[in-house]
Amino acid sequence: MGPIGVVSERLERLRGQLLLFAPVMLGIGVGLYFTLTVEPGVIAWGVMALVIMAALLAARRVNRGRYPGYALLCFALATGLGGMMLAGARTAMVAGPVLDFRYYGPVEGRIVLIDRSQSDAVRLTLDHVRLDRVYGDEIPRRVRVSLHGAQGFLDPEPGMRIAVTAFLSGPEGPVEPGGFDFRRMSWFRGIGAVGYARTPALALAPADHALPVHRLRRAIYTAVQDQIAGEAGAFAAAITTGDRSAMGRETLEALRASNLAHLLAISGLHMGLLVGFVFSSVRLSLAVVPRIGQSIDARRIAAVVALIAGAFYLALSGGAVSTSRAFVMVTVMLGAIIAGRRALTLRAVAVAALILLLLKPETLVEAGFQMSFAATTALVAVFGALRRFQASTLPRWVRPVFAVVVSSLVAGLATAPFAAAIFNRVPHFGLLANVLAVPVMGSLVMPLAVVAAVLAPFGLSWIALDLMRWPIEWILGVAKWVAGLEGAVGFAIAPQPWVIPVVALGGLGMVLLRGAGRLVGGIAVLVALGVWTQAERPDVLITGSGGLIGVLASDGRALNKDRGDGFAAGSWLENDADGADQETAAGRPGFAGAPGALRIEREGVTLIHLSGRGAMDRVARACATADIVVLANRPLDEGYETPQDCLFLDEALLRRTGAIALYLGPGAPRIVTTAEVTGQRPWAKTRGAPPGPLVVPQAGRRPVEIPQPAAAGAAQ
Repeated sequence: MGPIGVVSERLERLRGQLLLFAPVMLGIGVGLYFTLTVEPGVIAWGVMALVIMAALLAARRVNRGRYPGYALLCFALATGLGGMMLAGARTAMVAGPVLDFRYYGPVEGRIVLIDRSQSDAVRLTLDHVRLDRVYGDEIPRRVRVSLHGAQGFLDPEPGMRIAVTAFLSGPEGPVEPGGFDFRRMSWFRGIGAVGYARTPALALAPADHALPVHRLRRAIYTAVQDQIAGEAGAFAAAITTGDRSAMGRETLEALRASNLAHLLAISGLHMGLLVGFVFSSVRLSLAVVPRIGQSIDARRIAAVVALIAGAFYLALSGGAVSTSRAFVMVTVMLGAIIAGRRALTLRAVAVAALILLLLKPETLVEAGFQMSFAATTALVAVFGALRRFQASTLPRWVRPVFAVVVSSLVAGLATAPFAAAIFNRVPHFGLLANVLAVPVMGSLVMPLAVVAAVLAPFGLSWIALDLMRWPIEWILGVAKWVAGLEGAVGFAIAPQPWVIPVVALGGLGMVLLRGAGRLVGGIAVLVALGVWTQAERPDVLITGSGGLIGVLASDGRALNKDRGDGFAAGSWLENDADGADQETAAGRPGFAGAPGALRIEREGVTLIHLSGRGAMDRVARACATADIVVLANRPLDEGYETPQDCLFLDEALLRRTGAIALYLGPGAPRIVTTAEVTGQRPWAKTRGAPPGPLVVPQAGRRPVEIPQPAAAGAAQ
């Protein structure tokens, strides 16, 4: 048998695992779609459809031929292209108006979601929106507004119609090329404008009856907090309703630093604990009655009841993406029990992934999807391998402890690369915190939450809620203690774009393949992690408004101001693996000159940042003495000629390019713009013609002193 036959034979062995590989290939297609810089047109989609049909026909023919194993490759090609078409169809289905100008004026709408912004302000998501002088299909389907200042005239609740005077604009793009794309996330969530209000919001109409689940959710949220005071009550409200708006920033930071923040998000853990408790309780209740236990299949009845409980929990939590994903996985597993099959298998995980990708392919690029499926896949694979070991080696009383330690370790290792890449943090004592907190969550907190729900119709929920306070206090105490340990948190630099996909595919290879395939997968993971350590960060970063600029200095990135553009500043520092805050970074050396005319000189390149009063009058002189000139937060006024002897960046150009990264070294600087990386996608369209490559006309000129702004005009 020649090499072609050997490969065919090995592929043939994998045909029994076709279901396991289907979501992988579908996910590859979805991922490739989101890496495109141009949206495929009708001709491109038509060609893909023809290739899919041809691949399926070829698979059928090859399957009957001499080398049937190659039919798997044809199927993989068809599935991958199908993933691209699926993502494209989903993008078109959710398309909606996006505000393309800065709006200030009255905003009316119905509250559909209440949460908190990064600055801890109450944030409302509105639908049925009305904007002044914006009509018809130009009005965004949803608008998100953060309420700042005194807001004593409104106690927001879902279904209430409000009015507020707000500043709005379209969702912002990444704060640096290749960064998190808030525009894309907003596109798929139907949010076409975001902003803030500093004037009080007013209620126009009470909560309507169109959102009964939201009203029930709010009622439970209030009842839980009335019974359990302080941070423990906020934690209990968060895990029962998914609303974390009452959680304090210090508590949230402690949970993140101890790797216990996942206990707040209603996801696979909570759904699994709740459904598992309901399933076990119903099954035990039926089994203790001899006649019932012998006449019916208690496991199937318990699975049906647990599925109903899970559906109610999904509705109560607001149907967030993470909760929906968890419910799909639980449904598949309970469905396996009802069908008389094993629930916790890789096939069940694969079916759940397929369903989610088919319904919402955009979840592939979200943190929750990546981390939950990484953890679930690793846990199912490892515990499947250890099943015999536990049964034959460990005493019964040791097995629960062993399961907690192993599950925390496996889940932590499986999700660590994704968490480090997304959040740039590495909780060093996360295993310790999870071992101390997760058993309490599973054995006390979630069961008591179920008991409280059962007792609520009789007015006795306070009994379970009072008991719930103490285990929650324990969890919060563990979080604060672990977060306070020396070296509790490390920081990770942002990886190269291809690192995480390679880690994911390599890890899947280790789980799904056999023999040499597992070895190749492991090597791919190690190589990707090794290359990650050599990731390069931009020497200079500039926001899309030009207001914030950061330069890498000897002791970290220096920023030009200590307040404003806080999200961008925090993201830059986190991606640098820098634990400093904006105020600290603003105090670092890296800039010369006075405020209003800051200068950077690196690698023979001079950059001048102009801001404040009189900045417009200094543009021509600055451009004559520098290679790059940035005019902050404003376009060049009419009557001023655009400089040609330097790279001039004002708000008009930056609005088209997005944030900019500069890599300085020998020769001309390398300039990367957000527009280059994201391209012209439906969620990232720019006004006007797409910007071309930015080029410094003549790098390396010797800088001369430029006129400094007067003290009165130094404010930025």
